[in-house]
Amino acid sequence: MNTPAKLVVYVSSLAAVFGAALGVGNAVGEVGTPPKASTHTGTAAHTGTAAQAEGVAQTESHEGTADHSHTESAEATKTATAPQDTPGGLQVSENGYTFTPATNTLKTGQPTDFSFTITGPDGKPVTGYEIQHEKKVHFIVVSRDLSTFQHLHPEEGADGVWTVRLTLPEAGVYRAYADILPTGASAMTLGTDLFAAGDYAPKPLPAVSRTAEVDGYTVSLAGDLVPGKAGKLTLTVAKDGKPVTDVQPYLGALGHLVALRAGDLAYLHVHPEQNSLTFYAEVPSRGDYRLFLDFKHQDQVRTAAFTLNAATPADAPGTAPSTAPTAEPTEPHGHGH
Repeated sequence: MNTPAKLVVYVSSLAAVFGAALGVGNAVGEVGTPPKASTHTGTAAHTGTAAQAEGVAQTESHEGTADHSHTESAEATKTATAPQDTPGGLQVSENGYTFTPATNTLKTGQPTDFSFTITGPDGKPVTGYEIQHEKKVHFIVVSRDLSTFQHLHPEEGADGVWTVRLTLPEAGVYRAYADILPTGASAMTLGTDLFAAGDYAPKPLPAVSRTAEVDGYTVSLAGDLVPGKAGKLTLTVAKDGKPVTDVQPYLGALGHLVALRAGDLAYLHVHPEQNSLTFYAEVPSRGDYRLFLDFKHQDQVRTAAFTLNAATPADAPGTAPSTAPTAEPTEPHGHGH
């Protein structure tokens, strides 16, 4: 038998062997247990990580080949890197956007020109933002024990640098949030820790209360926080025992409410119904939350603070226990309206 004929027979034999192996593999099925997909049921606010996982899957599947094992590997990789829903403010970086302060350490009690940038997926400072409630960036700073709160609005400088006058009043650790909507991206809240040197004695979380006193005003709160559901919260303002009916618009609304989960400081920023101080806030879990309401009256912005406990309906006072299964709570998007 000449050489070309031998080659034809050899290749045909190989094809028969591989075909038989493939048939056995199909009959037996996949070997091993593939990774389980995440069962977390929170709503996905951002999809950048999923897109990255898809890119990994595409890389694993080599062009021009039909290797079944590579396809399975790609699917496993895509499952393993699927995004986990995370409440706003817990990450310094999300979907390629990173909160980058010029410094994380400030002198205690001393006003400082604090600067930062938001770098994009290309590693460059972001210069394009959509306006949310009259501002491109809402900058929130709270102490880790939730005893102090500042809602500031930095000034935009050249090359994507933002600067704000900031004072950390006492020694300790603080959490800074940048609440933003970069052009072409999803709304997000990035967070980072700031430090003020000195002796630090954390304060206990204030007790649960539905009234707050600030500068002679009494602010009352009605409603409850229920994990995974939009809880209705209605606030009323009074001064000298009389209702205040002329609360002024501030940043496009009659009030701004920030809820922070005690412990990890997960962040939720909500705004009221039109021409009211009624909010719908969906928190991610049970536990204690510190709520901060910004409202404006007589041309001055004031902040009223409350502590509330989020409980499922069965845990709420005066509610009979339920035997029905409880659904997993959904996560907030970090910036609600």
